[in-house]
Amino acid sequence: MALDKWIAQLRKGLLEMGIMLLLREGARYGLEIIQTLEERSGLVITEGTIYPLLGRLKSEGLLEAEWVASDAGHPRKYYRLSAQGRRQLLRMIQHWRGFSAALDQLIAESEEMSYAERAGG
Repeated sequence: MALDKWIAQLRKGLLEMGIMLLLREGARYGLEIIQTLEERSGLVITEGTIYPLLGRLKSEGLLEAEWVASDAGHPRKYYRLSAQGRRQLLRMIQHWRGFSAALDQLIAESEEMSYAERAGG
């Protein structure tokens, strides 16, 4: 698998968690989610990616949504975590921490072994 494909799959898999982390802070509308993800994480996401994902999370009961009037002249759909979504996010965080710690350990061991081989040990 090419590096670009691997990175795309990694981002796709973690995007759901990133969205839910932002919504744990409070309700946001779609474009605000896109902009905040880009500003805070460097992830560049399109509307064609975010809205189907928000719809799926809502249909799974992890998000709630409501239309709110806006100063911009048209209503905006605001998303927030549901109680079920908050529980799911906590489980996701626990799994992520365990998974990333295990990979960090593998990386550290691999780097140590590689260094020892280069040093002739």
